Amino acid sequence: MAEVRVPFLLGHSEIAFLFHVERQTSQRWRTEGTLDEPDLIASGNPYWLLSTVMQLDAEGDRRVDRERLATYEAGIPLGYNLEDKEQLPVVVGIQEAARVLGQDAQAISRWRNRQKIAKADLLVSGSPLWLLETILADAPQRQRTIVASEVAALRAGQRNPQKPRGRRLSAPVTRPPRQSPPDARTFTSTDHGDAAEFLASVLAQGYSVIIKPRP
Repeated sequence: MAEVRVPFLLGHSEIAFLFHVERQTSQRWRTEGTLDEPDLIASGNPYWLLSTVMQLDAEGDRRVDRERLATYEAGIPLGYNLEDKEQLPVVVGIQEAARVLGQDAQAISRWRNRQKIAKADLLVSGSPLWLLETILADAPQRQRTIVASEVAALRAGQRNPQKPRGRRLSAPVTRPPRQSPPDARTFTSTDHGDAAEFLASVLAQGYSVIIKPRP
């Protein structure tokens, strides 16, 4: 299959590469709103057009490394810069490809590993991406069924949302305030009942008791 032109797309790994920062820094920019909302969500992962990412260049102390930018662009020989995400072709990941072919994501991964599906048009942050048209052109050659309703949904922009990152915070456990420990008391051999009642009360409040015999 002939190679096709694809827009320059970046994930957090590529953004971190361009700016000489850690991947977590790029993720923080997204959380803080410094980095715009993704131009594309595919298989639950966020991706940005190069033109979107370049808006961060020279903003504050952020600088794109021009040599790294050239390296990135050279790695996608048929890539092109797209300014308007409304012009973005339909790009799919493993999950969307599975929907189109009526399979599960594991099947698509197996086919990819065994080279039983078209080579990905892009590899972004370690994840394969295809143009929808690549998947559609490849399927008939392998006698695979295409789910027309899923194709129509993708062309209409219907996608799964971004998968959540990190560990969900559990609601804090609210404990009733503990009462102040009672003052120490002294009991004699004639105070069995009072001693037992006092001991039970203190233990019920969650405190331990130390008994010190005295002559």
